[in-house]
Parts: sequence; structure tokens; C-alpha cells
Amino acid sequence: MAARSKARRRAFQILFEADQRGTSVQEVLADQIRLHRADDRQPPVSEFTMQLVEGYAPYTARIDELIATYAVDWDLDRMPVADRNIVRLAAYELIWVDDIPDAVAIDEAVQLAKEFSTDDSPAFVNGLLARFKDLKPRLRRDADA
Repeated sequence: MAARSKARRRAFQILFEADQRGTSVQEVLADQIRLHRADDRQPPVSEFTMQLVEGYAPYTARIDELIATYAVDWDLDRMPVADRNIVRLAAYELIWVDDIPDAVAIDEAVQLAKEFSTDDSPAFVNGLLARFKDLKPRLRRDADA
């Protein structure tokens, strides 16, 4: 598995843990960094993982609004936790990270859905992110306004 894919998986796991614990992604990220420093058997947190988590954090509320708006027939709270956090991370990459091609952000999210969620999740994640991709210029402009 490529280094960026591993880093993205780790970022997803941090978002997932924060969601489950009801705490901020920054707090979980700091916990993971401290854990590695205290026990070198624990995996380090890569620079790319930190960039993804720290980059996502300021857009948390906006991304949840987008998911709630465009996830047809799904309430954010009823969505599988893995799907919710995969889409959160990928939406951040897709809309606000310019050096990651849209197709890569979507494909990586679909791969995470295949690994961590239900049989129906890859299609759901792909469809929702494709919608965000189509609306990207407007979504980014609205968020930055």
C-alpha cells in the first residue's frame, strides 16, 4: 500500500475515533502523537496524516452540512459511522486540497469504504463524492465566502 494511502487510512481512523468518542479530531490526533512518543511500538503519525486531519478540522461543520444536504435519503446521524467519516475526509480533499486530483480522492475513499464498511458503501461513497465533484466550484466558493 502506498504511503499516502496508509496516511489517508490513518486520518480516516482518527476521524472515526473522534466521532465515536464525541471529541475533536485535533484531540485524537494529539493523543495518537503522544501515544507514539510514549511507546515506539505504536505507529507514528505521518506528516500527510497530520495535514489531512488539521486541514479537515476547520471545515467540519461545513462538510457535515454538505453531507446532510446531498446524501439523498440519509440523515447524517443514521449513516454508517465509517461512511460518514470516509465522506468527511474525502470531501475535504476533494473541495479544499488542490494538489490531490479529484479522481484520486474519490478512488481512495471508495477503497476505504470497501475495506471498512458495508457492501453498499462503495457505491454510496462514490455517488456522493461524484456529486461534490460536480458542484466543487460552487461549494468551495460558498464555503470561502
